[in-house]
Amino acid sequence: MSDLIEGYLGKTVERKKSRVPAKLDYIQSATGLFLGLFMWGHMFMVSSILVSKDFMYAVTKFFEASFIFDGGEPLLVSILAFVIFVIFITHAAMGMRKLPGNFKQYQVMKAHADNMGHEDTKLWFIQAFTGFAMFFLGSVHIYIIMTQADAIGPYASADRVWSNWMWPLYILLLLAVEFHGTIGLYRLAVKWGWFDGDDPKATRKKLKTYKKALTWFFLILGFATLAAYMKIGYENAQAGKVGERYTPTAQVIELKINDGRVA
Repeated sequence: MSDLIEGYLGKTVERKKSRVPAKLDYIQSATGLFLGLFMWGHMFMVSSILVSKDFMYAVTKFFEASFIFDGGEPLLVSILAFVIFVIFITHAAMGMRKLPGNFKQYQVMKAHADNMGHEDTKLWFIQAFTGFAMFFLGSVHIYIIMTQADAIGPYASADRVWSNWMWPLYILLLLAVEFHGTIGLYRLAVKWGWFDGDDPKATRKKLKTYKKALTWFFLILGFATLAAYMKIGYENAQAGKVGERYTPTAQVIELKINDGRVA
């Protein structure tokens, strides 16, 4: 009954203002910060393919704890993906609280935003739209990683992108993630006043500049990375190597030596 009263009135049975909205807002901010920073780190990890196939392979094996388990253990990646998925769904659920409940509410909010002409309000609409898109696109990607953690590597990932026709989804996901993430981190910094200093207005202007720079940086990095996987996947398809797993250069040389083909 107390929860019902608090839900209707926004106050507890003791007539105190409910603290639940603030707690939910904190959860949304915390999960959003974690996911934003994680996605930046994730982008650097997958972009290791731009350095070399061997480097990307080494990064993959590191997260499979190959320094502990011989050959690595993909199950660890599946567990990590599941944890990320739980945080992702939690953040999405918290964010849905602030979305308009019907078209009429959307019209009111849109008219209000257009009348104000406030840039940060427009950024909120972009973040809401990209967040909605990410709920579906991101869920597909994370599910694949959870269930196919053993199919991550220079060749396996490239085959998934090209031969399994995942590249259209990844293009949309990349756009949604980078816009949503950078806008979200900017809005978090403004909301909680992390870098306000003596002149909050000047700080906000700088944060917007950083936001735009980071958006362009990660979009360029992301599309360059996606193009690299598409190229490898295309070459594998042309050579009839779809489904093969990558063998590091060091192992290839070792095999040749053992076969007596290298003096």
